[in-house]
Amino acid sequence: MLIVAIFSFVLLDLSPINPVTVYLKGAAVSESQRAILESYFGVNVPLQIKVYHWVLDLIQGNLGTSLIYRAPVIDVIIDKFSASFVLMAISWILSGIIGFLLGVVAGKNKGSWIDKAVKVYCYAIQSAPSFWVGMLILMVFAVYLGLFPIGFGVPIGVKSTDATFMEWASRLVLPALTLSLVGLAPITMYTRNELIQVLSSDFVLFAKARGEKGWDLVKNHGIRNILLPAITLQFLSFSELFGGAVLVEQVFSYPGIGQTAVAAGLQSDVPLFLGIVIFSAIFVFVGNLLADISYYFIDPRIKENEFND
Repeated sequence: MLIVAIFSFVLLDLSPINPVTVYLKGAAVSESQRAILESYFGVNVPLQIKVYHWVLDLIQGNLGTSLIYRAPVIDVIIDKFSASFVLMAISWILSGIIGFLLGVVAGKNKGSWIDKAVKVYCYAIQSAPSFWVGMLILMVFAVYLGLFPIGFGVPIGVKSTDATFMEWASRLVLPALTLSLVGLAPITMYTRNELIQVLSSDFVLFAKARGEKGWDLVKNHGIRNILLPAITLQFLSFSELFGGAVLVEQVFSYPGIGQTAVAAGLQSDVPLFLGIVIFSAIFVFVGNLLADISYYFIDPRIKENEFND
């Protein structure tokens, strides 16, 4: 995390972004006033001193003040992430469960029309950008069929605190559907390939010789051997989930952390952009940590090895 923080800060500091120019937004000020602002933002301070103060403030939980929202960066991130958390959680769960089940069905029926259909879908969806998939879903279900609202987190003119559950949930369906459809392709193909390898192994051939077949064979010998790798891949997809949310939220104008990251980048809000970079790194690290913890509860052999050690 320390390396990520320092590296990100140095990259943005070496960029042509001038925080004083961004703050003024074209307003005319005197040279003395501009000098005061440059002193406040530390424009002429040596890089090593900037890095030292940045890391010191970061350790204390101070990420600075957003130039867009005029509020502490940490407060902006918490507020926006609360809107994105439900979206990403639903998409992550759906893509994991549906992707795993599709992979098992395709692997069990290798070479059949079901397997071919699943592969065609996965190859097509992996080749398509998430924002394009979102626009396609938006046009079909919101514009042409009119089944769901076009976008936004709540109806226009309604405060988020005044919106009903149905008004909020109906605007969550299409972004969650987009992220789920995009995210299930990797887990589907990985599960399919792993199951095919397991079903062609020697111990499965021995099980077939004992009379096991069909779904009982997959359930008893296949799923148990492919579940842990699939869970690992799903937790490691946190980075793709966060990146996909950035594009999908922009398409549906969903007021979450993704749309905030785009706004911070386009409007050169360096403190907010740096805060989101740090937050995204933490998000990915948490995914890795949860994958390691899940091993302990899912696979009893890990507990036995620790006990024996």
